[in-house]
Amino acid sequence: MTQVSVDLKPFSNLPTAAVCNGETTDCSYVALMKHLNLTSSSELPVMRPVKHWTTPTIVLIDMLLDGILEVDEKFQTVMSHISVYMKWKNEFLAWNSSVFCGMELLPVSLSLLWVPDIVIREDVSDTSSNYMSPLATLSSNGWVHSSLRHVLTSTCKLDLKLFPFDMQICNLSFGSMSFSDDIISMRARTNESTLFRLSEQTIVTHGEWALKNIDITLINETKVGFSQSALVYTITILRKPLLYVVNFIVPLFYLLILDLASFFIS
Repeated sequence: MTQVSVDLKPFSNLPTAAVCNGETTDCSYVALMKHLNLTSSSELPVMRPVKHWTTPTIVLIDMLLDGILEVDEKFQTVMSHISVYMKWKNEFLAWNSSVFCGMELLPVSLSLLWVPDIVIREDVSDTSSNYMSPLATLSSNGWVHSSLRHVLTSTCKLDLKLFPFDMQICNLSFGSMSFSDDIISMRARTNESTLFRLSEQTIVTHGEWALKNIDITLINETKVGFSQSALVYTITILRKPLLYVVNFIVPLFYLLILDLASFFIS
């Protein structure tokens, strides 16, 4: 009888699982991370997570306006508080939740994952003013969810002809720094009306400005040899003129009447 030798080394990295029912006996997050090979030596944070290099990575973005802090007419800038939620797919990090005790979500450090280099092109704020959560949420179908809170100072062309009854329109453009649109494609997760309603509910500063409208536009721009896609949030804000009417316009009106009345004094 001929003896056949079997090399068991290729199977040494497989996760420990109960063979009889196809479900793992370890229901911890650590077991799932070992199964997905999420270790510090992994190459996942470096390479774009697609199984074929021609497959584009679609990045879904939501932006909520949490507050309008300051509008600087001199420097043509707007300081606002925003929350950004991003979602993209990692084709190598999907699993069968029924095998891992029904686990659908896994918190993972962003340092272990590939993250798209999305920036706000109108951003002129200090880098210390943004806070990106060090953790991302990985779903069983391979989608990665991350969040960012930002005290944003952005450029905006302010039109002050109707001051203090003016209305300003500012753009916030989200796009990749280095990838073309056939590699990273931008999309909006939520429609405009829903984002506007959520922003009205979550806005924390009710000062001089009021949120009027939010529009979302997907544009393609051609730069130095290649085309890039950008998701543009057009934010319309309306100035509340009551402060200027009470403090400036009404006193000036009374002074004008007093000056005219002085001509009739003998």
